[in-house]
Amino acid sequence: MLCAYSRRAHGEPWRIPMLQLNPVKKIYDVCIIGSGAGGGTAAKVLTEGGLNVVMLEAGPRLDPDKDFKEHVWPYQLPHRGVGIGGRQAGIGNEFMAPNGFWEIEGEPYTTAPGSTFRWFRSRIEGGRTNHWGRIALRFGPADFKAHSTDGMGDDWPIAYEELAPYYDKVESFIGVFGSKENIPNSPDGIFMPPPRPRCTETLIKKACDQLNITCVPSRLAILTKPLNGRDPCHYCAQCGRGCKSASNFSSSQVMIPPAAATGRFTMIANAMAREIVIGDTGKAEAVSYIDKTTSSEQRVYAKAVVLAASACESARLLLNSRSASFPNGLANSSGVVGRYLMDSVGSDLAGYFPQLEKMPIHNHDGVGGMHLYMPWWRFGKKNEFLRGYHIEFGGGRDLPGVGGFDGVCEEQEGYGVSLKQKCRSSYGTVIGFSGRGEMIPNDKSFCEPDPEVKDKWGIPVLRFHWAWGENEMKMAADMQETFRSIIQAGGGTVIGGTRRHPKPHDDSPQQTAVNISKGGEIIHELGTVRMGNDAKTSALNRNCQAHDVKNLFVADAAPFVTNPDKNPTLSIMALSWRTSEYLLDQAKKGEL
Repeated sequence: MLCAYSRRAHGEPWRIPMLQLNPVKKIYDVCIIGSGAGGGTAAKVLTEGGLNVVMLEAGPRLDPDKDFKEHVWPYQLPHRGVGIGGRQAGIGNEFMAPNGFWEIEGEPYTTAPGSTFRWFRSRIEGGRTNHWGRIALRFGPADFKAHSTDGMGDDWPIAYEELAPYYDKVESFIGVFGSKENIPNSPDGIFMPPPRPRCTETLIKKACDQLNITCVPSRLAILTKPLNGRDPCHYCAQCGRGCKSASNFSSSQVMIPPAAATGRFTMIANAMAREIVIGDTGKAEAVSYIDKTTSSEQRVYAKAVVLAASACESARLLLNSRSASFPNGLANSSGVVGRYLMDSVGSDLAGYFPQLEKMPIHNHDGVGGMHLYMPWWRFGKKNEFLRGYHIEFGGGRDLPGVGGFDGVCEEQEGYGVSLKQKCRSSYGTVIGFSGRGEMIPNDKSFCEPDPEVKDKWGIPVLRFHWAWGENEMKMAADMQETFRSIIQAGGGTVIGGTRRHPKPHDDSPQQTAVNISKGGEIIHELGTVRMGNDAKTSALNRNCQAHDVKNLFVADAAPFVTNPDKNPTLSIMALSWRTSEYLLDQAKKGEL
């Protein structure tokens, strides 16, 4: 090849190479913020529908072979996996699926005086779907029409019948086991066969039958048959620690791979979104984010934006996206963004069952969760509180954890062989019960940008305000009464703590009065960017499209109007699927 000078010497004309001072700006069809249940579902639907999608994830990519620890033994990790002094016991310890934390260094949040709130966050591909209990319950028809049913709160702008086809699509694709029971307001779904009850579950089932409490097979997003190239569960019972075989559901292993397979999907990892940028047309045109590997600010451009960062993170991003057009935060002309924050009502109690000491040692194999549960059995009846709750329970000889025998050591004198024998005989004799109930939204529970505190990236953090209402307190008290009844009917004795960390029971009025979870502790926070038909009282329309910004959508739990007793993840995916199909249709019509 001749250089320019040689070309001239050979009689050819000069050709000066053009310098590209401003490279062509790549514009994606859609930018999705967040890779969890809602974001992963949106990515699958939109890419398979033909759109080019870029996804921002605040953490790294996930490698199941390296990151999941379901077959790691305690002795293989420093401090048996719970950190120095056992401070990482419970959710967030080193055995759990990676990058889920109650506290993140450099990324704080604050609580207003007089409030208590805990916020569990995940910074990795797949988000909190790597950690959740896989409980996959449909909301019922009455859950969408709460105000019409009892006069409290508000109705959704959509009915169950409009979301039911999307529940079908999600269950058919991800795999959910269960049984058809025709329970009022607890709809059946498309189910795989459920696993058989274990001995502890059989014991509790008999007690529930005596008390006329409905107790049926659980509904969990865990495969009991092969599906879409995924193997069925091998019953190692370690679902909370990840699943290399992808037998349980996570967005990282089930939703994102088919999106990537289309060739129309790009993930930008370690990208902390800080602002949604509005263009001259009044529509979203870009997302500004911090590249956490270089601490530099970058922008990604798209024709539409889907927020799926989790309810509180999505509210935070909207509230921090202020401009002359939106001085109170993007899509917040109604003033509701950050408001109507809800979590599930939670209460726990454990029981000691002496008959289990005599149970021959046997295999307690099963899924990493309950095989049976109690859906709300008093629906339609008059109670001392509105709405209802379901009960999750479990026990038996699962993998012991640090602190699991603390209660035995507190109650038993001695040491050495005699203490070890007592630990062995008590092992697996505790069954724990957890209620999960509906919270009615109130004006004292909300989140807002802290006026002073920023995270390590310079982004204002959230400040939480929280208060349980009288209805929730009455519900938690009813949970405790129900737990006691079941334990006694099953021949057990009430003890304190949980099944993994039992302790002597304190039946004092002070202890009983506070037996309700802290705000956020159940990790079902939702409702901060609610949907509705009236733009004055809601941020999103019935398609989860912002009233104020037509190319902005929200696809996590933020649009929820109520917080039924059912765990929200299945509904997040169904609503995201519905929203994504609407977005896809609008994009093809050129309406965005």
